Amino acid sequence: MLSTQEIEFLDTHGYLDLGQLLSKDQVLQVNDRIEELLQSEGENAGAELAESKYIRHPKEEGSDRLADLVNKGSVFDVFYTHPRVLSGIEAVLGHTYKLSSLNYRAAKPTKGLQKLHVDWKNTVVNGSYQVCNSIWLLDDFTPHNGATRIVPKSHKWSSLPDEVMVDPFDRHPEEIRIIAPAGSVFIFNSHVWHGGTTNQTQQVRRSIHSYFCTTAQPQQIDQKKYITEETFQRIGQKGREILDV
Repeated sequence: MLSTQEIEFLDTHGYLDLGQLLSKDQVLQVNDRIEELLQSEGENAGAELAESKYIRHPKEEGSDRLADLVNKGSVFDVFYTHPRVLSGIEAVLGHTYKLSSLNYRAAKPTKGLQKLHVDWKNTVVNGSYQVCNSIWLLDDFTPHNGATRIVPKSHKWSSLPDEVMVDPFDRHPEEIRIIAPAGSVFIFNSHVWHGGTTNQTQQVRRSIHSYFCTTAQPQQIDQKKYITEETFQRIGQKGREILDV
């Protein structure tokens, strides 16, 4: 589902713009469901994150969070089954991978800044990648509303932001921002340096992350623990393989 040129770009730069994989109607349906969940879960929104010992920052000041979207509506199935996304994941991790977590993050006005970081405990040399992420834009990402920043090619570096930057919250001279319309999807090798930026608008900036890992790694959200019978039956054999349930 990815061209040779796309795979080469992803390998070289550590990220890839897959284009708009969601229609305007799909974006509206997802955002409507997100709003329902935020209202119904209230203070418990994202509680599954705190139950996981594999998530370093389950609560993030300045961001709305939701977790375990796998079991919160069929509208979220596409986020971990879309063929172009899976093709990108396979290009980074190979054919032995599974969904680690499917979470929602929205940067609130004046908030959302993250230090540059990687989603793995150390650097990776010679292409032994363990984790890969996809970010689904539920709003237009602009230079001003907290778009994710990435330092291209940093997934191949032998250092981490904390080791070489005076302040990883600072702007890196080589960083770029994901600027694209709602419905767009970006794959990024999770060993690339990345982080959220400050939302300088008066509206939340919404996104969903479908985060994958190699089969040898523990999932951020234990899919076997949370899987419901309704979800299990709905997603079919391919979905069960991706969730490792």
